[in-house]
Amino acid sequence: MEAETRTPTVEHMQSPKLYGIANTIRLTGWITFWIQLGLTVVTSLTLLFAFTGRAFADQPNPGLGVGVFWAVCGAIALLFSVYWDFRYTRIGKHLANPNPSLHPSKADTTQAIRIGIIVGLVGILLTLLGAGATLSVLIAKSISQPPGVAITDPNKIIRALDVFVMVANINGITAHFIGAIASIWLLERVHQH
Repeated sequence: MEAETRTPTVEHMQSPKLYGIANTIRLTGWITFWIQLGLTVVTSLTLLFAFTGRAFADQPNPGLGVGVFWAVCGAIALLFSVYWDFRYTRIGKHLANPNPSLHPSKADTTQAIRIGIIVGLVGILLTLLGAGATLSVLIAKSISQPPGVAITDPNKIIRALDVFVMVANINGITAHFIGAIASIWLLERVHQH
């Protein structure tokens, strides 16, 4: 009986590359999922403190409401981004499946990653708008305080809830930035494959 020499097929030669990109997508998805989930919790808690502080304030600051609005919009986009990170883990899992019929196409994978980039950039924009509005309120309050004189108008005092809204926006910017960078990195890896 003659020994058959088997030539590796193209599919067999590409499987280590495909397995590598599948692991990269899955691992990146999990890492960004947990980082963004943690920052989402911190952002939500600081917004919760800001809401409860506004409810107990004698005279709410209407200018701060704009910063809160954009922070909430950024937090909603962040929740979608966390879901999208989890979706990356599923894409990686499907790509690692030995059954090629279950693999998502390169175009579908690229499209999913592009959506992740867009969500990250939109989230950065929303939270930057919130941070800008909150910062303008903080600057206006700090400028209106005369140095060395007791403040008689409580609306001119920088309160903790003003700072909480700023912290929520900065955490949102950080979380969206991490998500956008991870998605851009994944897009580069998929294009190299």
